[in-house]
Amino acid sequence: MNVSFSISSLSVSNSRTRLISFRETGQGDQKSSEEWKTSTKLEALGTMEGELAHLLSTCKPEKLAHNKTELSGFRNLFARFLRAKPTVDWSKIEPLPEGSIRPYKSLGNVSEKELIAAQLRKLVVVKLNGGLGTSMGCKGPKSVISVRNDLTFLDLTMQQIQTLNKTYGVDVPLVLMNSFNTNEDTQKVLKKYANVKVSVHTFSQSQYPRINRETLLPIVKSLEADDNECWYPPGHGNFYEAFNNSGLLDKFLADGKEYCFLSNIDNMGATVDLSILNFVLNPPADQVAPEFLMEVTDKTRADVKGGTLIQYEGRLMLLEIAQVPKDYVDEFKSISKFRIFNTNNLWAKLDSMKRVVTENQLEMEVIVNPKHLDRGLDVIQLETAAGAAIKSFRGAVGVNVPRSRFLPVKKTSDLLLLMSNLYDIDNGSLTLSHQRSFPTTPLVKLGSSFDKVKDYLGRFNGIPDLLELDHLTVSGDVWFGKDVSLKGTVIIIANHGDRIDIPPGSILENKIVSGNLRILEH
Repeated sequence: MNVSFSISSLSVSNSRTRLISFRETGQGDQKSSEEWKTSTKLEALGTMEGELAHLLSTCKPEKLAHNKTELSGFRNLFARFLRAKPTVDWSKIEPLPEGSIRPYKSLGNVSEKELIAAQLRKLVVVKLNGGLGTSMGCKGPKSVISVRNDLTFLDLTMQQIQTLNKTYGVDVPLVLMNSFNTNEDTQKVLKKYANVKVSVHTFSQSQYPRINRETLLPIVKSLEADDNECWYPPGHGNFYEAFNNSGLLDKFLADGKEYCFLSNIDNMGATVDLSILNFVLNPPADQVAPEFLMEVTDKTRADVKGGTLIQYEGRLMLLEIAQVPKDYVDEFKSISKFRIFNTNNLWAKLDSMKRVVTENQLEMEVIVNPKHLDRGLDVIQLETAAGAAIKSFRGAVGVNVPRSRFLPVKKTSDLLLLMSNLYDIDNGSLTLSHQRSFPTTPLVKLGSSFDKVKDYLGRFNGIPDLLELDHLTVSGDVWFGKDVSLKGTVIIIANHGDRIDIPPGSILENKIVSGNLRILEH
């Protein structure tokens, strides 16, 4: 049963009346387990509506309109969570239709400067900037972590857009989607770019209440309580609604913008691609411009958990590992069956985005993210992924892009690659060095001693030469001297209680190093 909901007119008393009406319709007579489940879910929804109405009664009048919008969005997400099947029906997965994933090389190139400039004037660049650097031991937004030559993710992004604007005489705007965790610090950092020729806009994604895992009710009791642990940002799938609610979507449509390019700010390969921009704005004569384009790339051993595109119930769909039935997880991870994965570099037509948001056509699968809070409480966060919106847009396609378009920094092992001589840097863009004889990136695994950025930097007296590296595994108490070269497959393991110092100037090629090697100052 779909239950209509208008949080603007909701009160605690009428939510209770609504709950009684569920029971009186016979939904709760428990003739079957399915009827019982349905009545339980309706009861959970009714109780949640009562809690949300109570929360609204605790907020200040000047915040009421904003909080109504936020809690209405949360209520709709909670309702989808209640009625959604947690996994897909594996038997319904169909082969991808011909042409649904295009080779990047088939897009062609654009060389005419005036045409490129005209197309860039229709583009908005959006970076997802809601994440903190806590998993890498850093405080504040992840975007202010130094990546190369003391330049942060945000520095490099600003350089990229400024170079684009200067080269083509345009003003491509940069939009940052912050979270309540990153907004204040980001606003402070942006002041240093006052002289940079980039129009920067920011907005915050929604702030939803964490849910008690046992009761399925919000753990927050008042909207005026100053307790950030009660709240969470609901994943980057919230972009479409939050972008619309911010007023920026309407502004850019009024300015004549047509597409946005959305990507994670920590993906240093996600630069504006002129071939893809030309494809969405100027498709081949026999095709309609896609309302949505997802960049995918070939899976490697490091990407087996990444979401992939499938055809499901007649539409393109992003399949995440959380939606895979237990018995089919190994099949999902197979590189031979599911050969590509989502880079989260997404291109969306702005007027189409307006349509799917205002007409409530967004159908993104709900991701349930369990958390254990410091206060000892087990909660769940309901989230969505931006790529899951693909099935809500017409003519959506995937483009199989080179691996160079996917250079995310999730761990210090990723940071090691980008800080090394494997990559050249030019005006904020990182490209694989032409001195590397093959176009693949090494597989690097650094042990827990390297998890935090501060510890990682302390263990390298200089970033090693990685131009000829295939695979590196480091475990235990390991320290690197200056001017070290690593080639082929290198495995360095210091057992518990041992320490290994790799001497300055060492060249390790296809070596396994273990035991104890200590270099003392003298």
